Amino acid sequence: MSDPAGRKANRTSRRLRRCALTGCTLLFGICILFSGPRERTLAAVLTNDTIKEKQAQIEEAKEEQEQIKDSITDIEAAKEQLESQKSSLETYVTQLDAQLTQMQTNIDSLNQQISDGETKIEETKEELAAAQKTQDDQYAAMKVRIRMLYERGGNLYLSVLLDAEDFADMLNRVTYVRKLSEYDQKKLKEYKEQTALVQATQEELEAQQATLEEARQGVLTEQANMQTLMDEKKAEIASVSSDIQTQQLSLEQYEAQIAQQDDTIASLESQVQAEQARLEEEAKKAEEEAKRKAAEEELAKRKAYTGGTFTWPCPNYKEISSDYGYRVHPIYGTTLFHNGVDMAADTGSPILAAADGTVIAASYSSSMGNYVMIDHGGGLYTIYMHASALYVSQGQSVTAGTQIAAVGSTGNSTGPHLHFSVRLNGQYVSPWQYLGS
Repeated sequence: MSDPAGRKANRTSRRLRRCALTGCTLLFGICILFSGPRERTLAAVLTNDTIKEKQAQIEEAKEEQEQIKDSITDIEAAKEQLESQKSSLETYVTQLDAQLTQMQTNIDSLNQQISDGETKIEETKEELAAAQKTQDDQYAAMKVRIRMLYERGGNLYLSVLLDAEDFADMLNRVTYVRKLSEYDQKKLKEYKEQTALVQATQEELEAQQATLEEARQGVLTEQANMQTLMDEKKAEIASVSSDIQTQQLSLEQYEAQIAQQDDTIASLESQVQAEQARLEEEAKKAEEEAKRKAAEEELAKRKAYTGGTFTWPCPNYKEISSDYGYRVHPIYGTTLFHNGVDMAADTGSPILAAADGTVIAASYSSSMGNYVMIDHGGGLYTIYMHASALYVSQGQSVTAGTQIAAVGSTGNSTGPHLHFSVRLNGQYVSPWQYLGS
């Protein structure tokens, strides 16, 4: 027969134990609810900042797409504006050449954007691959954890607490269970945040690819616009030429243009000679050593051409469309002297300095279009005409092979080419003496 007092004592002990368990369970819930806010907040801030940065980059890519669209020439508006200038061929050509030069600038800018965009896309692809790998690793770890919980049963946390030997052991187990729960919640939150980051990076990549495609289409559109205006110009020049009543009038007009070119070039040569004379006189009369050295340094910049073959000024040329010497002029139909070599090439192709020297002119005239003139010393000069863009300025020193301009069809020209001339001691000479065969 059992002792009633003993059974009562056992029941009391079990009730106390259940109360302790209940209290600890409540304490455990409270701990889980309020534990680790700093760590969770810090992780959320870091992830949210990264996602916000991606969203900002997506918006930036979209804005760049709009800017590309706005920068493309409105060809119909440009043609309407030029139509009003046709009463004066010189004014018309000048205005049209300004449009062609701006288009070449747009194309150069778009090509740079394409290069930068390709670099950004490669970087974003690497970021996306890294983010997706992290996401896959997190997902694999979560599957392992879920499988373990399933195999141990749904009451894992409760069974851990009920197996406590005493109250102290109970408190230790509460702490252990709380940390397990925190770990599970943290990993789930990290996975959700990583998923959002992967999505944002994917959207950023798509926006960058769209911007790159917009820039590529922009280049094609602007090149087509340039061709349209060059065709307009060719037709207009041909139309004006057909209206001239006599070949004599045509010849006089051509000779006037050539004379204008020669006057411009001769004036530039005179300026160089006068500057050289001034520097030489200053060097002779200078009393102070500093002045003498400064004059010698200035004279040294204008070192004379010492011989050798020129660098070919138009490496991408397709053919010599018109050689040095007498020819039938393509516009005026009269046999006239051609003072240079015409190298047919695509618009935008590089034009290179033929030798070391100093740029004495980088300007525009209605007959030469955009042109560059370089002093090589010793009375030797080279001239580069009809460019679509100029990349040097007056007074700049250049070396052989430096890109100074881009091929175009500005000035008195009916198609894209480089007109290359050489002058020695005030007279045109055959460029083939310096270019080689």
